[in-house]
Amino acid sequence: MTRALTLLRRRLVGSVFVLLIVIIGSFLLLEAAPGDAVDAYIVSTGGDAGMIELLRHRWGLDQSELTRLANYLWALLHLDLGQSVTFSRPIRDVILERLPTTLILMGSATALSFGLGSALGIYAGARPGGFRDRLLSIGSLALYAVPGFWLGLVLIVVFAVDLRWLPIGGIETIASAKTGLARAADVATHLVLPVAALGFIYLALYLRMMRAGMAEAWRQDFILAARARGLARRRIVLAHVARNALLPLVTMLGLQSAQMLGGSVVIESVFAVPGLGRLAQEAVAGRDTPLLLGIILVSAVLVVVINLLVDLAYAFLDPRVGASEAGL
Repeated sequence: MTRALTLLRRRLVGSVFVLLIVIIGSFLLLEAAPGDAVDAYIVSTGGDAGMIELLRHRWGLDQSELTRLANYLWALLHLDLGQSVTFSRPIRDVILERLPTTLILMGSATALSFGLGSALGIYAGARPGGFRDRLLSIGSLALYAVPGFWLGLVLIVVFAVDLRWLPIGGIETIASAKTGLARAADVATHLVLPVAALGFIYLALYLRMMRAGMAEAWRQDFILAARARGLARRRIVLAHVARNALLPLVTMLGLQSAQMLGGSVVIESVFAVPGLGRLAQEAVAGRDTPLLLGIILVSAVLVVVINLLVDLAYAFLDPRVGASEAGL
């Protein structure tokens, strides 16, 4: 418990600097891009030079970059993400509306890819070099080579257009007036194809990592000792080989969280799911820099929290690693 608290304290201190680098770096990069929110607004609605000057003064765009950065950091200290010029609403409220959808999509895709990928990896790695190992290795390589957006389009054509088994997009049926379990079932039905498109790509990665880890573990001395003791093969596979091959997958789970978040941007656009990904697309189209900064900040916090949980899980699975990381 002491090691876990020490590790948690160290990670939290480091996370503050990580978030500060992300905020300042993102702000400077967005400021370096040509045009601003006023330009995007004038293109869509029209206006004269007086209106442009008025909007820039109202939205604070007539101030220097350093002044705006200082004001933004000061507002963040008070948990204020600012005002969206695209939605004319507080950014915190806009993000909180879209965040649950992205979390459900990411969580479901992660559970599918990690759970099913690990199980298939154990099945393949139980007998390295066998027929099922070769079959699953070839299948996972083919699946990993497929782009996520292309897989999503194929799933739409097959299961939504031809077979008409599942909805073509969206998060729920419009104006269905469903409540309770009926609405939850409706949302789950709409998420089947997006979750499959996002999760199958990473499923192949976990399968290959688990299979490779188990193939390496079979050559270790403690496995030979277990076989010499006459332990059942099923027990050796699950309790010794698979357990030792699981640790790299836990590390990869944290590293993949950022890529999974980036992949959800594409998948949400393909399936018209109103999550953070589509919100980022709308913010870019409207040159809404404060909203885009808010999305980047929330995404960075999500990645930091997921990696923190992975570090704690790693320390629990292998106490030696937790002790060394905590400096004990």
